[in-house]
Amino acid sequence: MSHPIVLTDDSFDAEVLKSDKPVMVDFWATWCAPCRMIAPVVEEMAKEYDGKAKICKIDVDANPAVASKFGIMSIPSILFFKNGELVDKIVGAVPKSQLISKLQSAI
Repeated sequence: MSHPIVLTDDSFDAEVLKSDKPVMVDFWATWCAPCRMIAPVVEEMAKEYDGKAKICKIDVDANPAVASKFGIMSIPSILFFKNGELVDKIVGAVPKSQLISKLQSAI
C-alpha cells in the first residue's frame, strides 16, 4: 500500500470510519492547481506511513456525497480521522511538515 487509497462515496465508511488505523483523507479535484501541488506530498506520505496510518484521496467531483457530508467548501481539504472520528482538518496547500504534524497527533 505505497500509494494513497482512492476512495469513493461507497468505500469511504469502510476504509475511513471503520479503520483501526488513523486516516488522512485528501479531498481534491483534477482541475484544482493547489491539489496538484500537494499530490506528490500525499504520495510520499503514503509510502512513509505504510502500516502506521492510511493515506487516502477522494475526488470531490466524482464523489459529492462524502464531500457534502463533511462540509467541504474549499479544496484541497485534508481531514484526519482516528477511531472513526474527525479529529483535525487543514484547508489549502500546506507544507508537508504541517500534514505530518497533524497525522502524528492522530497516531
